[in-house]
Amino acid sequence: MTAGTVMRRRKKTTVRFIRKFLRYNQETKSRRQKAAGKRQKATYPLADSPTHLRPLPLSVPSASPPMLQIPSLHPDTIEQVKQRADIVDVVSEHVVLRKQGKDFVGLCPFHDDKSPSFTVSPGKQFYYCFSCGAGGNAIKFLMELGKRPFSEVVLDLARRYQVPMQTLKPEERQEFQRQVSLRDQLYEILAVTAKFFEHALYQPQGQAALAYLETQRQLNRATMQQFQLGYAPAGWETLYGYLVEQKHYPVELVEQAGLLVPRKTGGGFYDRFRDRLMIPIHDLQGRVVGFGGRTLTDEQPKYLNSPETELFDKGKLLFALDKARAAIAKQDQAVIVEGYFDVIALHNAGITNVVASMGTALSSAQVRQLLRYTESKRIVLNFDADKAGNQAAERAVGEVESLAYRGDIQLRVLNIPEGKDPDEFLRHHPAAAYQTLLDTAALWLDWQIDRSLSGKDLKQADQFQAGVQAIVKLLGNLPNATLRTHYIHRCAERLSQGDSRLMLQLEEDLRQQVRGERWHGRSQKWQTRSDRNLLEEAEEQLLRLYIHKPSYRSMIEDALEERDLEFSLSHHRHLWRHILHLQEEGIDFSDASIDLLTLLEELEGDTAHDLSRMYALFQLDETREVDTRRAMLVVRTAIASMEKIMCEKRRRHLLDLLQSLDWAVAADLGQLYQKKIYAEDQRIKQLDQERQVIFEDLVKVPLLEL
Repeated sequence: MTAGTVMRRRKKTTVRFIRKFLRYNQETKSRRQKAAGKRQKATYPLADSPTHLRPLPLSVPSASPPMLQIPSLHPDTIEQVKQRADIVDVVSEHVVLRKQGKDFVGLCPFHDDKSPSFTVSPGKQFYYCFSCGAGGNAIKFLMELGKRPFSEVVLDLARRYQVPMQTLKPEERQEFQRQVSLRDQLYEILAVTAKFFEHALYQPQGQAALAYLETQRQLNRATMQQFQLGYAPAGWETLYGYLVEQKHYPVELVEQAGLLVPRKTGGGFYDRFRDRLMIPIHDLQGRVVGFGGRTLTDEQPKYLNSPETELFDKGKLLFALDKARAAIAKQDQAVIVEGYFDVIALHNAGITNVVASMGTALSSAQVRQLLRYTESKRIVLNFDADKAGNQAAERAVGEVESLAYRGDIQLRVLNIPEGKDPDEFLRHHPAAAYQTLLDTAALWLDWQIDRSLSGKDLKQADQFQAGVQAIVKLLGNLPNATLRTHYIHRCAERLSQGDSRLMLQLEEDLRQQVRGERWHGRSQKWQTRSDRNLLEEAEEQLLRLYIHKPSYRSMIEDALEERDLEFSLSHHRHLWRHILHLQEEGIDFSDASIDLLTLLEELEGDTAHDLSRMYALFQLDETREVDTRRAMLVVRTAIASMEKIMCEKRRRHLLDLLQSLDWAVAADLGQLYQKKIYAEDQRIKQLDQERQVIFEDLVKVPLLEL
């Protein structure tokens, strides 16, 4: 037989196999459903409670565990996961949710959502976004959010909710068991190690560590046992000898758990933690995932944490959240402190709604974990009052600043007097005194303002101006007009230093500068007649589109929100407020079946003239009808026109400020005004380009069908 004949036969065999495989795929779904009850099930309990270890082969790499090859999951497993996985619990890890009736609402994570359009229904175990149309159950949410395969998401949820794993194919049992057991064995090694450290604390070699906890930290035995505090004995291979030589755990797995360090020369391993007070770190399920070790000598570093492992990601974990979440929910408040012993000391004093960020910068993901357990979204940051602590607090505030500005969280910052940390404070004061400090902690914005003015000599022009600029920037981001007025008055009081006449002038100056930072367009002071004509036409176009074209309503809302624009003319503003009021009552205007015109029939105006101008928007003549058929272009040009007018008003305002400025006193401020005027000029040029409609635009955006 020639080589060519062999190749032709192999090719034919391959083709026949592919055809059979394609036919098999078409029939798979129905055949699996019918055969599911007849096939043998393979059940593997997840290792939330340790079982006897079967050591893995020594070929397991020490750097990272092998990727889990997930077999075909049994329909019963999938169904149990669907039943046990709580949609609110899953979604709230990624989205800040607020209670609204029976459901929860928040900003959609699947598009650039500016206003809460994302709804989660615990009763239906379903999520839905009214803007982008995303929807599904907990499994679908995690698949779409992380672009992860179905089986991987189901496996993670099964581990989380204690669902026994079942596979369809018996031949996959052994390999799947080996892969699933890897994480289980790591959990078991860490649990055994925690008990080893805890036992050592009460032995003769741990007496110094025990005395330190009882005398210097003033902890009772119940708290020590609650946190499983322990002691890592001195010696380079004490833990190694126990885990590897006595318990016979594979050394590769012990290293993967972060407990051993390979020697640089000569081969072998040594203990990572030696002669240290040991603090186990638990996940939400209460399983040990890592350790923090505090030295009892002058050894550096003072605190040594477990390295990043398969189980331990310190950027995603909060220390003691497993112990604090019930108290957080009960008290409707979460407290974040800096260190392990701050948490332990507060829990020891009976204040148990406290967690720590484990020495890393607090992330928005960690904050969102906490927000799951507090309905009113109350968070208090209590970092050390020294320079490093203040910097950490500023970073933390910056991480969640957008949430705070929108009102998604009630953020406060507590600085304990005399620069003490919670642990030190509780050694000399009762728990009630700390609780009083918590109850009176400053709002984050008050704290930011205090920081902006702290250490500045307000009698010096340059320092005074630096403080003013920082305040203007902070207040300019506040979306609520009432709050802006409140803080402008407060800041003017502080800046005036008791001079009542100066305070009035400063208040007006601050108001003008904040307007320049955040412009709503309601003031007519720097508005020309041509501005008003252009503005009226642009606002009319948007409102007319909103009323007559339901599919473009979300686009218009997003565009106004993104560019921080509002309707300026009184009758337009009145109409828009009425529409927003209807939305607050639960009416979904993205639903094309809702007749907005009918809902607006009962609209009342301040004057008969305004009312007639509003009702004019309800009618379409031939010219206006063409505008609605070029909806995308109309939205683009109208939004650009509205923003251009705002830019021109800001520019005229800045020129007015520049002309009245005393350059001898405030030269830096003059340069700032010049930079802002230049920036406005550049933005106006960009907006003029957006307003222009060329032939290519008409080709790209064809007329809509009537």
